[in-house]
Amino acid sequence: MSNLQPLQDDEGNPLSPGLPEGVKNFLIDIDGTICDDIPNEEPERMATAKLYPDALATINKWFDEGHVITFFTSRTEDHRAVTVEWLDRHQFRYHALLMNKPRGGNYHWIDNHIVQATRYVGKFTDLVDAKSTIQVFKD
Repeated sequence: MSNLQPLQDDEGNPLSPGLPEGVKNFLIDIDGTICDDIPNEEPERMATAKLYPDALATINKWFDEGHVITFFTSRTEDHRAVTVEWLDRHQFRYHALLMNKPRGGNYHWIDNHIVQATRYVGKFTDLVDAKSTIQVFKD
């Protein structure tokens, strides 16, 4: 990504680069989030999965605003061609597609960068700030 900004620690040592202020790195699931939930065991249904139109509009808006859009799916590499064709046919704008996300849900992401999680519950809309309880490492 060409707009990555160099970062350094308090002693001036280089760190992994970051995005510019205000730019988000969206990792978005596919099945059950932007279209019908199709299990890997039924790949013949992937090409005809029903699109969630509000997902298309919202994700393309985020892309146009300069955010990074990456689809992150439990579909396997065997499903890449049908997935790319489906995304392109529906005119999703995105930067990358990561396959082989672990299956089973209940994800707990641990990272040295800021991580925000938003659970999809039926409708894509603009994101709003809300307070919630999270798990953190004990001091």
